[in-house]
Amino acid sequence: MNADTQQRILDAVDAGFEAQLATTRDFVAIPSTRGAEGPCQDMMGDLLRARGYEVDDWHINIDDLKDLRGFGPIEHDFSKARTVVGTYRPQTSGGKSLILQGHCDVVPAGPLELWDTPPFAPVIRDGKMYGRGACDMKSGTIGALYALDAIRAAGLRPTARIHVQSVIEEESTGVGALSTLQRGYRADACFIPEPTGGKMVRSQVGVIWFRLRVKGHPTHVAFAGSGANAIMAAYHLIQALQKLEIEWNERVKSDRHFKTLNHPINFNPGIIRGGDWASSVPAWCDVDCRIAVLPGWSIADHQKEILACVAAAARNHRFLANNPPEVEWSGFLSEGYELTNSAAPEAAFGKAFNAVYGGAVEDLVFTALTDTRFYGLNEGIPSLCFGPEGGEIHGFNEYVDLESLKQSTKAMALFIAEWCGVEKG
Repeated sequence: MNADTQQRILDAVDAGFEAQLATTRDFVAIPSTRGAEGPCQDMMGDLLRARGYEVDDWHINIDDLKDLRGFGPIEHDFSKARTVVGTYRPQTSGGKSLILQGHCDVVPAGPLELWDTPPFAPVIRDGKMYGRGACDMKSGTIGALYALDAIRAAGLRPTARIHVQSVIEEESTGVGALSTLQRGYRADACFIPEPTGGKMVRSQVGVIWFRLRVKGHPTHVAFAGSGANAIMAAYHLIQALQKLEIEWNERVKSDRHFKTLNHPINFNPGIIRGGDWASSVPAWCDVDCRIAVLPGWSIADHQKEILACVAAAARNHRFLANNPPEVEWSGFLSEGYELTNSAAPEAAFGKAFNAVYGGAVEDLVFTALTDTRFYGLNEGIPSLCFGPEGGEIHGFNEYVDLESLKQSTKAMALFIAEWCGVEKG
């Protein structure tokens, strides 16, 4: 790709950026929390159809996925869950095929009064767009569409097949991405524009979700000593799991990527429910937890370690010793992923990055996870993850930096053109 072609694509991104922001704002305004992603998928289907792509919009059947590598259990009503894929088919076949994927599900907003502006009424202020999902990762998903638009606006068309995939469940199980593989979608590479701060994810953790179900013995609080408080017993188990977290972080020191980080394995008791009455010793407590694992670590082996840790802690507790807690697997059972066998797509992206940013892209060792793992681990498809800067992801006042978004869209457009090839439209 010559310099003139590059410049035409870059200019087209600039020319279309206001429209890109308007579409992003509309996308962020949809409160697509878990189980409520349908309107976002409707919008994505409409955007793909308007651009002339073949659209495949289907309901996800859990029975088709439950035996596949990386499947995590679903606990909520999944009857309306859908995946949407738009396919571009070239008139001339000359380049390498590509999956462009984004997730439209977002985490809950939390107490609305703690946001400066409503989370689903996105605003632009001081060069940033604020709103739940603005950074993670609706701006990147729409950016992929507008990167393709820029190639077309530059008078060009790709010469390879491209699948633009909008998935759900990235924040909890990943079965949306898994459903695209079960459906048969494949390509020579995958690109996911998650917000990485302008760095390329080199290695990322996996995640295990589990629930502690703890029993107690209820009594009137006036006679609390004769009962057993399930909430306090749950804290006993949490403290034991914090020690397991320390042990796992010690193992990190032998990992070639993660040894450079301080404390990459994070255990989080994220949801706690328990008891029925303030003046009754609680008879039950459920704690939903998350802990990370490194690439190459066996999920099954680390599940066993969690079970052993909980069992040992219970044996050292007056009540739990005879009333052992239960452990349920409640979402992610996801392996870590290291980008390998990716020299060709990385070289193509390196050219694109240098044209936009100058220099070489910096690697990111990521203490969260992305959907890239399914393509790399399940199918051997090299899966790149790169996107804009932002902040307060999963927190209050989430935002994406707009200049960074424009730059990452340009890099994505040039990568598509380099990897897939282009010809005059």
